[in-house]
Amino acid sequence: MESPPFHFYSASRPTISLPSYSSSSFLFLHKNPSFIKTSRSTNVSYSRSFSVRASSSSSSSSTSDSVVTLLDYGAGNVRSVRNAIKHLGFDIKDVQTPEDILNASRLIFPGVGAFGNAMDVLNKTGMAEALCAYIEKDRPFLGICLGLQLLFESSEENGPVKGLGLIPGTVGRFDSSNGFRVPHIGWNALHITKGSGILDDVGKRHVYFVHSYRAMPSDNNKEWVSSTCNYGDTFIASIRRGNVHAVQFHPEKSGDVGLSILRRFLYPKSQMTKKPGEGKASKLAQRVIACLDVRANDKGDLVVTKGDQYDVRENTNEKEVRNLGKPVELARQYYLDGADEVSFLNITGFRDFPLGDLPMLQVLKYTSENVFVPLTVGGGIRDFTDANGRHYTSLEVASEYFRSGADKISIGSDAVYAAEEYLRTGVKTGKTSLEQISRVYGNQAVVVSIDPRRVYVKNPTDVQFKTIRVSNRGPNGEEYAWYQCTVNGGREGRPIGAYELAKAVEELGAGEILLNCIDCDGQGKGFDIDLVKLISNAVSIPVIASSGAGAAEHFSEVFAKTNASAALAAGIFHRKEVPIQTVKEHLLKEGIEVRV
Repeated sequence: MESPPFHFYSASRPTISLPSYSSSSFLFLHKNPSFIKTSRSTNVSYSRSFSVRASSSSSSSSTSDSVVTLLDYGAGNVRSVRNAIKHLGFDIKDVQTPEDILNASRLIFPGVGAFGNAMDVLNKTGMAEALCAYIEKDRPFLGICLGLQLLFESSEENGPVKGLGLIPGTVGRFDSSNGFRVPHIGWNALHITKGSGILDDVGKRHVYFVHSYRAMPSDNNKEWVSSTCNYGDTFIASIRRGNVHAVQFHPEKSGDVGLSILRRFLYPKSQMTKKPGEGKASKLAQRVIACLDVRANDKGDLVVTKGDQYDVRENTNEKEVRNLGKPVELARQYYLDGADEVSFLNITGFRDFPLGDLPMLQVLKYTSENVFVPLTVGGGIRDFTDANGRHYTSLEVASEYFRSGADKISIGSDAVYAAEEYLRTGVKTGKTSLEQISRVYGNQAVVVSIDPRRVYVKNPTDVQFKTIRVSNRGPNGEEYAWYQCTVNGGREGRPIGAYELAKAVEELGAGEILLNCIDCDGQGKGFDIDLVKLISNAVSIPVIASSGAGAAEHFSEVFAKTNASAALAAGIFHRKEVPIQTVKEHLLKEGIEVRV
């Protein structure tokens, strides 16, 4: 059933002029995320009772039919949206002025990051007025993630902050007090409430969400709601009214199902030649993640390698770097095999200037062209001064990774130092990499990678750190252990435990924890269940179990015995010992929900 187009409620709508902004002023904001400041409210106001005249001139229909106008305000990864659009046969025109919005034949707004930052940019560049005018005319529009939230009246994120005010309601944070982890990260099921057009081919398949805030359905906005999702509460997963669509999830990161949604929007009257298969999605799935440790070998070639307790060199006379394949090719294969996410770890990034590592940036760019699931990258994300004396903030380093195709960045050593300082002083300075990046891009974009080593003790009171009674005693019969965090690729121990670190980084803005274990790395004997249970019970953000997987049964064990949201493996996938599909088939047999 067709939904009625949206209309503003004014009897008289005077034509107004938009502020004049040059393309260079918009591009300045686009390329300088540190310029954007989080505000509690926006000072720029505008009336909802207006009409804006678009230029009467238009390009030929043959040209406009193959062009998508993209509103990219400069925060987060929209490269994957670009790649998905191009994959579906369309060219892209970037918005540089408000008039570009008004003259668009179809507009996609892939909003990412924090609500207040986005509204600041939209208001400062005149884009807010243009967006409202465009949507008022019932023009083809697709908002993604934050691009949906901004349509509502306001948000509680760093707020209250006023939104565009097109849909009644306030965007609020998920409630973690009921045991649900926030952010909501992963593949969840949709409950379609009415004919939505672009969702016609979803069936019972999972789509990918990553957000901490959501809009709730109500009597005032029910005419807009086309699907909902359940995560503690039932929240709005998509809206539709006339030609105006918006989704809370990321179609560009939802594999074949997501591409079918984008195709439906871009080709609304076409018949699908190949539809995604029917699924059995009913709730949030447990994620299976493929990890690629990437570094240069002794010849200077970028290769995927794998360590044995973090040692990546072969046990030969030459001691060459273990080479398990080419990163772009392996990432593409894992996507086709059904990996829910792909994680790159630049394992020598702590030594060098990360923005000087052009091959790693190219790996991200090429991978995102053909891999339509989330990409995480880690290694060397910190403040840095190059050989010429130019200082780069961690925010600038992370921004380049995002612009190159990363959806999430993983911080290791720098997070340890930040946590130590925070625990020492009790003060959040706002200057750490964790705080800066999560403030601009949202905490769902920030993963902290913890690299602990087990330290056995005879008595829990022997150390000041959180200890646990271990399942397997130590070499001298010790019943207890604590987990000492390390930096610099596991080479240096620090005076902080994994438990203390996890609690601190959650407070500083981490949205997810990648939990490794040096003792289990490369051993193939299973995840450290004691460690995963300790950390996943200590925090309310998602925890990814890593290190030690050697069989499909190890995945079901960690999901059954801990509160891990995802499990990651590397070597068993690289060496084809246990394919990803075998892992998922096993999990399904064990009654564990996974994306298929």
